[in-house]
Amino acid sequence: MSLKKFEAFVKVVDLGSLTRAAQALGYTQSGVSHMISALEEDFGFLLLKRNRSGVRLTAEGERVLSAIRGILNSNEQLTQIIASIHGLDTGVVRIGSFSSVAVHWLPGMIQSFQQIYPRIEFKLLNGDYHDVEHWLTEGAVDLGFVTLPTRLQLTCIPLWEDRLLAILPKQHRLAHLSKFPLSEVESEDFIGLLEDSNHDIRRIFDPAGLSPNMKFTTKDDYAIIAMVAHGLGISILPELLLKNSTGSNLRTMELEPSATRTIALALADPEHMGPAAQSFANHISTWLSAHADEKAHLS
Repeated sequence: MSLKKFEAFVKVVDLGSLTRAAQALGYTQSGVSHMISALEEDFGFLLLKRNRSGVRLTAEGERVLSAIRGILNSNEQLTQIIASIHGLDTGVVRIGSFSSVAVHWLPGMIQSFQQIYPRIEFKLLNGDYHDVEHWLTEGAVDLGFVTLPTRLQLTCIPLWEDRLLAILPKQHRLAHLSKFPLSEVESEDFIGLLEDSNHDIRRIFDPAGLSPNMKFTTKDDYAIIAMVAHGLGISILPELLLKNSTGSNLRTMELEPSATRTIALALADPEHMGPAAQSFANHISTWLSAHADEKAHLS
């Protein structure tokens, strides 16, 4: 069976749209639709349900998706190994990350890596903690940035201990304190992430028996910062996320007691990872060591 059909199917699933998949692959929408139909004819069952809002997997499609991803991943690994034998630095690295890493780490990591391996291509998926864990489980990415502990049964390499800090409007009644008393979250309007990505908050509050007065929830980290700046509540966010984001109406404070998150690199399948992904995984730790001085704590 044609790998192009498999690629089209996976791209439609990942993007949730025939149109977006066609644009990403450089095909027409009718061309992608024809490939999916041909694949369904080969298999003898429907893979996708199409409606006006997009597409979604059938039960049969869900059962074959992981195997199809595995075929595509194996083909990419074979291509990279052949290229490395010929002395060519080529390949694709697929990375899943959350906002703070995608904004403050990955650009520098990729830039310095491509100075050594300019032909290697990167495919980046950015989401929340839940998204990254899902992409790693499904094999949609080779590497993913996660926080520890994680439910994933994967090889995880701890990278960085990142402080969790309170953010308040500057005119807030507690803004004059040197540290933010954690118990105050029960009496203040709190702005947080959606439940499936609120790992950092739960790790702080659950052991302390605290229940924040959750006024607003969102999937977007930077939306939280903007809402706090407009006086809609307070929040607790990682220090890396707050880098260069402390506006004129924001007060950033250490927590009392202090708390951190551990950022780690998860490897989806280290035994079958292509040379390009393996090289970039090694480069990540090297880059962090070289740039450690740039991660000074916020004042």
